[in-house]
This record gives sequence, structure tokens and C-alpha cells, in this order.
Amino acid sequence: MPGDRLALPPVRLPSDAELARDALAAPLLARAVRLARWAGPGTRVEAGGELVDEQLPAAAELLGLDDELAEGDGEAYASEAWRVAVDTGLIAVEEPGSADSAEPVGARDTGDSAADEHDAEGRVTAGEQLAVITSGAPQDILSLWLDALDVVFADATAPVLDDLAAAIGDDGEIDLESLDWDPELEAEFLEGVLGNLYLLSVADGGVAEGPVPLPVLAASMIVPDDMGEPTDDVLEQVSEAMMRLDDQFRLLEPIGLVSYVPVDEALMAEDAQEAPDPSLPVDEEDVSRYGMVQLTPLGLYGIRERMLEAGVDAPAVGDLADKDAYALLDGVAHFPELSARAETEQWLDRRAPTDAARELLAAARGTDTGAPLRRLHCQQALSLVGAEAESAVREVLDDTELGGLARVWLAELGSGDVPPPPESMIFWLAVDTIAAQLDADGEPDELQELVEGLVGQHSGFFAEAWRVDHPATADVLEAMGRLHRDRTVSKEARKAAFKARSRPRD
Repeated sequence: MPGDRLALPPVRLPSDAELARDALAAPLLARAVRLARWAGPGTRVEAGGELVDEQLPAAAELLGLDDELAEGDGEAYASEAWRVAVDTGLIAVEEPGSADSAEPVGARDTGDSAADEHDAEGRVTAGEQLAVITSGAPQDILSLWLDALDVVFADATAPVLDDLAAAIGDDGEIDLESLDWDPELEAEFLEGVLGNLYLLSVADGGVAEGPVPLPVLAASMIVPDDMGEPTDDVLEQVSEAMMRLDDQFRLLEPIGLVSYVPVDEALMAEDAQEAPDPSLPVDEEDVSRYGMVQLTPLGLYGIRERMLEAGVDAPAVGDLADKDAYALLDGVAHFPELSARAETEQWLDRRAPTDAARELLAAARGTDTGAPLRRLHCQQALSLVGAEAESAVREVLDDTELGGLARVWLAELGSGDVPPPPESMIFWLAVDTIAAQLDADGEPDELQELVEGLVGQHSGFFAEAWRVDHPATADVLEAMGRLHRDRTVSKEARKAAFKARSRPRD
């Protein structure tokens, strides 16, 4: 009976303005912007757009990478930032001999080898995207950041440099077949890892507290769900995946996607690279040495955008704020409790209380399979409206589908002068309530208590319940038979379900 469940829980994201500020503060994008403002016609680049080696020290110094320069990494960081600037359009590089060049290619053959080498280089101008940094809307900045993320993602799924070097043949060409590297599989694996991290990170109403241990994340991609104790071969695969992910997360952190504590290098120095068994409890301090990763709010935004682009249903709180009441009640049907409340609050904030209550009640009507759950969420939404919904609720007291809901709501509000419900309405509401709970939760322990309590309060419950003119009556009675722990009562419920199915319909 439960309907389709969400593939992913809804994520609660900061505003676009807050995310845009985070994007501009991401170290790698900030470096790319500084290089774009520094570059000009005198900046020398290779034909492919890369900075010439002679310019890298100046670029690294500009970026404040003095410590990294001393360690030999500064020029690599500067080169990476330059590539991001070029590939995102912060910098425009005019290729030598292009149609827009002021001189034809042949005019550059001067006979002076140094001059000819300079002329063979590209020419640099400010890119169109540089203006976005100061005058773009938050969405424009986020779009720029997503482009930068694409650049870094491509780097993260590229072959390891040592493997590339080993694959260079005598002719100077890279033998791709010898790399044992499939770009599509590499990208698919990292996308899967980030998708799992997203799912592990998103919690009811926000983001789960604390980072995810790297062994857990690697195991989520490799260890089969039905495997008990992982085999040595599987553990070795987890260990290899961890080392690859360690390199990848080190690349993804500067763009602001993740907060990452790398694998302790002492582990590798001690030749202790085997991953801890993910099926066993591990001391928190020990597991942190194997790497800890957490998506930032900007990272949650980025992974969600990539999922949406791939056609994955990845909802966010606030998506339904501009929709009608039916879309709201249907949309939050399987949201976690806090997320459903947050979504409903945003929807209510944009509407007058009485109008909102009438819209909700109208959307709650229906005999389709999703209607009971809509009515349950309607009642919960009305509780957020408060006393201002009372006039609208009283308008439906005589409604067959909404009258019971209205009486319960008014009683919880403490209103006086609430007419007692007819017996038929009591039974109809009981069936509707159980149908909603079955759709929402399946058959949890709480529902079992509800069923047993309901039957205990009403002697001869099943003698009347099978007559209830509700589309879910038979299904509800069958479920009650499964849930009730008294065999005699269970048998009565099954007989009542049979009668409900056999009853003639108009």
C-alpha cells in the first residue's frame, strides 16, 4: 500500500546569497579570481593556455603561496588556479594565429628564435566571467562556481601522474591502454561516492552532525549490502579505494566542496595502509587517522545540482513554497518530520492564514490512494496556522471526508461548541487515519499500538468497520489483521476485510 518513496531526503540549504559568499571564499576560486585580475597582455602563456614556467613563481607569490613554494608545491597550486580561471572564462586566452590575432601567423617569423618563441605564445585578456564576480547575481556566481567544480572534478578523475609518466612511450605519446584507466568508470565511481556522501550527510531537517570516516565511505561503494564479514579481497579493494579517494578529496577541498581531514601519512610510512574492517567498531581516534570527510553547505548545493542535471530526484526544502496546496501536501507526504514542517512553514509564510487553511482543506479532499496521507499532513499544517484557521475549519464540519479531521483539530485547539461526530464519521476517520499511517510508515510498532488501542476502545469494531464507505477499508482491515497480536482479533479483522471486498459498490 505505501506509495513510491523519495530516492533522497530533502536537503535544507542556505540562501543563494549565503552560498554565493561561500563560493567566492573557496580558496581555489579566490585564487583564480586574483590571477584573472593580475593577468594582462604581457602575461605569457603556452599555446594551450597554460602559464609559461617562467611566470609560475610570480603567480604563486601573488597568491601568497610562499610556504608552498618552499615545499615545491606553490607553482603547482598556481598552475591549477590559472587553469580554473581559463576554463571558467575568468581569463580569455587568444591562441596564436587565431582569426582575431592582429598579425597573421606568417608575420611572426622574424628569424629571431627568442622573438619567434614569444610570438608562438597565446595572448591574455580579461574573460567575460570576471565581471560576474563584482556585478553578478548570486545565481550567476554559483553558476561560475559549478563550472569551476567541473574543472576540479575532471582533475580528480584523471590518471595519477606517476601512472601517466610510466605510460609515456619512446615516441613521447601516452599509451592510454597501458594505464588501465577508464575515464567513464572513474567519473562514475567518484559521482557514486559523492552521492553516498550526500545521502549520509543529509538528515531530517538539515545536515547530519560530524564527518564521515573514509573507510565507511569507501566500503559503501565496494562492500555488498548482503555481505557479512568482508573478505580479504574486499578489504584490499576498500583500502585501494581509500587511497584514491584521499587524493581526490585533497583536490576537491580547495574548491569548497568538502571539509577533509586527510589520511595520516604516518600510516603509509608505517606500511599500514590496510583499511579498518568496516564491519567492526573502531576507536574514534583511530578511524580519524584514515581520513574524515564532510560535505560543506556549498558542497551539498553542488552535488544536488549535479544530481538534478543527471535527472535524479533530489528535493530541497523550499521547492514547494510557490506551488499550490495539493502539490505541497502531496510533496511532503514522505518527507521526514522536521523537513515536512520546514517546507510547510515556508509555504504558509507566503499566504494569508485563512486563505491558506481553505486551500489546504480543499486539497485534502479525494478518494485516491494518496488522499489519506494528504489529510494527515493537512491537519498538521493547520496546526501551524493556529487559531486563525478556525473559521475555515468550521466550514467543513459536515463534510464526509473532512468533518472528522475538523473535529479533532478543533478539539486540540481547545475550541468550544464542537458538535459530536456521528458514529459513521468516527469509523470513517479511523479507517482514514490508519490508511494514512500505513502509507507513511509501512507497519511500525507505533501503528501496532494504534490498532490495538482502537480495537480495545470499540467493542464490535470489525462488525461495523467493514461497512465503512472508504476506498481503503479492505486494505486497512487486512493490515489490522496482520498487526494485531491477538489471534482471535486478527481472524475477525481478516473476515471483516473479506466482507468489505465482497460488498456491492454503487
